[in-house]
Amino acid sequence: MKATLTDQQIKTWYRAVLIIFFASGLLTASWLTRLHDISHGLHLSPGPMGMLLLAQTVGSFSAVSMSGYLVSKFGARTCILGSYILATAGAALVGLAVSIASVPLAAFSLMIMGLGIAVSNVASNVQGVAVERALGRFVTPIMHGFFSIGTVVGAAIGTADTFLEVPFGVHMLYMAVLIIALVLYSLRHCHSENYGQDSTAMMAQVTSYRVKDAWRDKHTILIGIFVLGMALAEGSANDWIALALTREYETTATVGSLGYFTFVAAMTTGRLLGTRFLNAHGRISVLRVTCSLAIIGLIIFIFAPNTALGFVGLVVWGLGASLGFPTGMSAASDDPVKAAVRVSVVSTIGYAAFLGSPPLLGMLGEAFGIRHGLLAVLIFVVSSLMLTRYLEVFKNDKPVHTESLGPDPATAVPQEQPNQP
Repeated sequence: MKATLTDQQIKTWYRAVLIIFFASGLLTASWLTRLHDISHGLHLSPGPMGMLLLAQTVGSFSAVSMSGYLVSKFGARTCILGSYILATAGAALVGLAVSIASVPLAAFSLMIMGLGIAVSNVASNVQGVAVERALGRFVTPIMHGFFSIGTVVGAAIGTADTFLEVPFGVHMLYMAVLIIALVLYSLRHCHSENYGQDSTAMMAQVTSYRVKDAWRDKHTILIGIFVLGMALAEGSANDWIALALTREYETTATVGSLGYFTFVAAMTTGRLLGTRFLNAHGRISVLRVTCSLAIIGLIIFIFAPNTALGFVGLVVWGLGASLGFPTGMSAASDDPVKAAVRVSVVSTIGYAAFLGSPPLLGMLGEAFGIRHGLLAVLIFVVSSLMLTRYLEVFKNDKPVHTESLGPDPATAVPQEQPNQP
């Protein structure tokens, strides 16, 4: 007889997953907000810097394609633990590499960090959509909103450390310790056993549906291409905002960090407030609006004649990029049995953006300037806007709660959950 989680247990589990997403945001911002320190410490111009950033995405890309198998084999909880140990170790090593000005060690460290981040992303999303189904309403944008809150907090810490001239190595070491502590605490309340309403282990079952089947699934691929465009909108901002502000707007390193902070703050706001609109109006209508905002924000930032207007573009860009990635992950997880495999495939496609954008934008930045290089990103975001209609799966475009994996989630009847968080 399977144990059924109580409402309070579901709420506690939900909060634990929120903390894990928050920790992921801290990890991301811990080094992205101080890219100037990495570039300066290693004496790299935009082109070589783009190739260095490629190391992190190569590590992520090489791991994400097998993440679905790892989650199905060992469970999401175990994968989250192992991947965060790997990622935080890589983060600490990046700090050491910059301190001793070693480009090879920096590349190796970023690759190790990328491996950990890739597996943790898939495992965390599998946990997240299990919670979403237990609650019977959209919550994955809120989870990714907590990722963004983590990036805001991390960016604020990074900006303060930049202003206070805290050595990059010291900054990365204490951030790594903080992040792993948060994850270890949260995992005490995460579930990897059968529990009635839904199960991470059950959701991670590959059964007869394999990775190669997902790659042949047109719907999965189109969701992946949508996610690719929105991941590029988010990833290019993470990688290049600070450098674009310092090099082309000719601002200080502190203003560059503040620009990254502004973007992630806007994206966090969009994720936290956008969830209400998703539940009220469905995925398609809301995503058409947000994709359009991302396009407008990019255009403003690329062509703004001054820093003030550039910051306006960052706000609009951040709001527009806020819901694309989490909603794409939710759409990929509509079928619980296929969730881990489909999330891994969609994540692989999405990570192509992170894989390709650093060298692509680095080369374009060398030739035309970083801001004009972002025109390539604009093309992909327009493509995402055109693909939004493929993210509608549930009846009435609403999530459903199922007591088992038997019924088709596209036709199952939603059930109310009292005392929802």
